[in-house]
Amino acid sequence: MPDSPTTRTRGSLPNRVRLDDTDRLILQELMADARIPNNILAAKAGIAPSTCLGRVRALRDAGIIRGFHASVDLEALGLLVYALISVRVNSQARNKMLAIGQRLRSLPNVQSVFLLAGDQDFLMHVACGTPTELRDFIAVHLASDPAIANTQTNLVFDHLTPGD
Repeated sequence: MPDSPTTRTRGSLPNRVRLDDTDRLILQELMADARIPNNILAAKAGIAPSTCLGRVRALRDAGIIRGFHASVDLEALGLLVYALISVRVNSQARNKMLAIGQRLRSLPNVQSVFLLAGDQDFLMHVACGTPTELRDFIAVHLASDPAIANTQTNLVFDHLTPGD
């Protein structure tokens, strides 16, 4: 991957940080396992543990690493039905897109919300316990909202991620 003079952080101006191959390897390893011990990360990157710790700190300070998150098994929580819901906003509500997106993100069972370009305005990832719960979620939170023109729901059978 060629060096890029600009790395963009979401919701901000470009971040002028040059990443080298070692930084990219560190980021790749942290994305695969954010709990990797520093000494093992340093060994994989071929650098001293103190150097590795400094690079990770610099990546955090630059906003490239925004945080470390737990990956939760939704099925273990009883959330067995996953859906991707496309949402189209009414033309009268277009001036409130960010507020609508924030409201969608705050709804129960919503895993993530994407603001889109194209035919649809938002794509929501929702996890529910049953098909009935999904139906009720759509009826209560989406279909009854006057800002929402229409929705399209796609059930997710499987989520394939790198490394699966």
